[in-house]
Amino acid sequence: MPVVADAPTLKLVRTDPEEPIRRPAAAPRRRTRRVISVGGGKGGIGKSLISANLGIELARRGKRVVLVDADLGGANLHTTLGIDLPRRTLSDFIERKVQRIEDVVTPTGIEDLGLVSGALDHLDAANPKYAQKMRFLRHVQQMDVDYAILDLGAGTHANVLDFFLVSDHGVLVLVPEPTAVENAYRFVKAAFWRRMRNVASVYGYDPLLRSVMEGGTFKSPVELVATISERDPDAGRNLARHLALFRPRLIVNQARTPQDADIGAAVVTAWRKYFGLEMDFLGTISYDDDMWRAVRARRPLLMERPDVPAARSFAAIADSLLALDLTAKTGVGA
Repeated sequence: MPVVADAPTLKLVRTDPEEPIRRPAAAPRRRTRRVISVGGGKGGIGKSLISANLGIELARRGKRVVLVDADLGGANLHTTLGIDLPRRTLSDFIERKVQRIEDVVTPTGIEDLGLVSGALDHLDAANPKYAQKMRFLRHVQQMDVDYAILDLGAGTHANVLDFFLVSDHGVLVLVPEPTAVENAYRFVKAAFWRRMRNVASVYGYDPLLRSVMEGGTFKSPVELVATISERDPDAGRNLARHLALFRPRLIVNQARTPQDADIGAAVVTAWRKYFGLEMDFLGTISYDDDMWRAVRARRPLLMERPDVPAARSFAAIADSLLALDLTAKTGVGA
């Protein structure tokens, strides 16, 4: 189920330098491709490793996949895949040296898997202009692939949140450490509030939202939407409907103990309790020295040691994602 479902007639108008992204108008034909964004609250939690190995797993199943290094200014996905920095990168597309994002796709040596390497050569590439960002997202969504996987940068910058929000699957990665869990909550809360602001802006609810928020404090979005509904029932119902579509997917990486593996279910429960929204737990990847040996060898784990438990976890995660897509397509189980 897509994360964002704005009306197809929306105009892409920028009214604020920090204006949240609005999903481009729907294409005339039904879009079967999917965009997966892999993000998290901090660096060093394995987002690039997960992006690369998930892409390999999907490609092995006959899906056409392109990995997009969207960690603007700090790209390293090519290293994770064990290839040299390609001659053409995302910088060439952002700066319009090429017209199509397909022109900067590099073969990875793995069948059905391509790479759009990130922008490294210019400092301003880390902060693209609004029009550049819109063009990038539009081209990613129109690529002739089954899955485009965006490996996002760390933190809660506007660009990171926007890339997370326009995806069909916004995948949140955390490791079982207190600071990482706190940062993961901070990330997903920031994404939620940015989505609420986006929906309010699209439908003209900004004055109502500001008025309600200035009039009191709210323990959860459920309380906020309930107060909006009291003032404007139609607006409340519309906000609730759109916000219910914000349904992050969660992966716990580097689990060492059974207690670590339980963190995923605990986070989902806490998210439901405090935000009144759902989150899908995709699975746990156990800590494995073979993964880090593979990193040092500049080889993806699924290519270097496909037999280890950590590698097999990606099969279960891919199963979960494909099941979600099947549910969205058929409506069965929705």
